[in-house]
Amino acid sequence: MDSYEKYEEDCKTLRKANKRLLKDFEDWLKSSSLSEKTINNHLSNIDFYINEFLLYDEIIEAKDGSDIVGMFLGYWFIKKAMWASQSSIKGNATSLKKFYTFMHERGLISKEALIDLKQTIKEDMPEWLATLKRFDDPSIEEVWW
Repeated sequence: MDSYEKYEEDCKTLRKANKRLLKDFEDWLKSSSLSEKTINNHLSNIDFYINEFLLYDEIIEAKDGSDIVGMFLGYWFIKKAMWASQSSIKGNATSLKKFYTFMHERGLISKEALIDLKQTIKEDMPEWLATLKRFDDPSIEEVWW
């Protein structure tokens, strides 16, 4: 088996585990009396994060992905998601906060990791939105400064 086949096989295994994780997250969201539409939005956002972004270059488990949300929201999402907008970045940030709160309550990430994630989102959101604005402006050549 070559390295690409191994990568694909490992991704397949992790996607199975992620499917169970998303089901548990869905149950957790339902217990907080959110609307079905809101729950589906959070699930879609997290599915994209854990099954696309975290498996894009290397294989990263969801529990190990809380410290790279800045790379996701401030660069990768803007560049790869055609639907990237201010509201979708903010919506993904909210979904990630909920997801990693769920992960913390399940004992899968530390309290410090959750605090760091929330602090990163709070502090870096203005820059991510400014980056998106530069990315969407055809007159700006240097987007990632």
